[in-house]
Amino acid sequence: MLKLRSRATELLLKEDWNEYINLYSRFISRCHFPQTSPNDDDDDSTNLRRTLCSALSNRAEGYSKLRDLSAALIDCDRALKLNPFHLKALVCKGKVLLDLHCYSQAFECFHRAKALASTDSAISQLLKRSQKLDSQSKTGFIDLSDWVLNEFNGTCPELAEFVGNVEIRRSEACGGRGLFATRNIEAGTPLVITKAVVLGRGIMPKAAGDETARLVMWKDFVDKILDAVKKCNKTRALLYTLSTGDVEGSDLTVPKIELFKPECAADTKRFELDVERILKVLDVNCLTEESVSAKVMGKKKGCCGVGLWFLPSFVNHSCCPNARRLHVGDSMVLYASRDVKEGEEITFAYFDVLWPLHERREMAKRWGFLCSCKRCSFEEEKELELGELNGMDGVEDKVSKWGLNGKEKGYLRASFWMGYCNEWEKLKRRRVERRITEEIAVAGSIFDAVGGDERVLRTLLKRMKNGSGFGHGVETEEMEKLMRMARGVYGRVMKRRAMKAFFELELSSTTS
Repeated sequence: MLKLRSRATELLLKEDWNEYINLYSRFISRCHFPQTSPNDDDDDSTNLRRTLCSALSNRAEGYSKLRDLSAALIDCDRALKLNPFHLKALVCKGKVLLDLHCYSQAFECFHRAKALASTDSAISQLLKRSQKLDSQSKTGFIDLSDWVLNEFNGTCPELAEFVGNVEIRRSEACGGRGLFATRNIEAGTPLVITKAVVLGRGIMPKAAGDETARLVMWKDFVDKILDAVKKCNKTRALLYTLSTGDVEGSDLTVPKIELFKPECAADTKRFELDVERILKVLDVNCLTEESVSAKVMGKKKGCCGVGLWFLPSFVNHSCCPNARRLHVGDSMVLYASRDVKEGEEITFAYFDVLWPLHERREMAKRWGFLCSCKRCSFEEEKELELGELNGMDGVEDKVSKWGLNGKEKGYLRASFWMGYCNEWEKLKRRRVERRITEEIAVAGSIFDAVGGDERVLRTLLKRMKNGSGFGHGVETEEMEKLMRMARGVYGRVMKRRAMKAFFELELSSTTS
């Protein structure tokens, strides 16, 4: 045993986990599991149980380091069957369950471990962590205020898996399947919080023609996906619910939302590893962090990432989207970017939607689809009249003469947002005084129609920043409207004070 422990310690320090596992596997295979009850107290049975529990717990730790969580959990359960009060097995199982997003079960393991080692501070921290994540997974409430106020220094906050008031259904508007709201949802409310199966990040070369770095990053990403799928049946089962792009939408099965929720039991069904199918799934469903509908918190300049998140892969495109993405570490927060009605499909923009219909059609073609959302249908009906517009005065003329409803005004203003920006910039250069209320009215109209957009918000932030700092001298009503729009752009993830500090950080980053 001394020789085994010495060799195990050596491999542990080297972090050679494969050989560490092999070492304990060889030892365990030579042992015969006792057929006696854990309550039997004869010396031979007691010593064998103790030795095997330690070996299984150590091997489980090795499996956990290699992210083979299924194997780690099996070893922990085998150890606890031999001795239900084995401290290391309880702690190891709790950690594995945390990684599997089974927060309440992890809490139970740490609670039992705490009873055996009441003064162990590390176990106390694990107990608090599991309790916090369990609560968060049930409510979806997150608060990044401290991290933001600390200017993203320190450890990135850990977020629990959460599935809100959404379900997967067939999408008549987009074809195939989509994510739908099961109740009315306010702007900024988290819909889904989920960790990437794999997230690949790297510094991309500035030269547009240099594809080598991108290919290397993609190959590494694919290798990690295949490794994750090989090691976990549940990961493979969830990946196989995603579209390959080969099957017509009406032929795709609609998975139950419960499969994606934390605490969902692991799928014990064996799925054959189909590499060709997996590659097609990745080609269709991977998301980049660099997107007009996404924000990366605490992001380092020049770094870009690509990842696979299961449930967000069901979100379709719309030119009047109602959701955005916030990336925090490896986790994604999918949240409502405007108020959403019960039964409404959850959508985000695959490309820049602050353009007229013709430009959006061209971008949709490059993605391989034709958008037929309410906004596109509205602008298609008005296409001839819109082609006759003469400057921004013409846009506001049509807004007042056509008797448009609130959403339709927003559609029109969103299509000509760049025109508004150019017009306001001209007035600024000519030093023509104008009230912020005009810009807030236009921005608010766009927000209600096509959801929060960071560029629209930044335009208002720049107008509200003066020599006294951000927001000084701004009317309370105007500030409230701005904060409402900010929740649609960044989500309900921080307190008001932190949001203002975040505004300052964003403005300084754009001017530096």
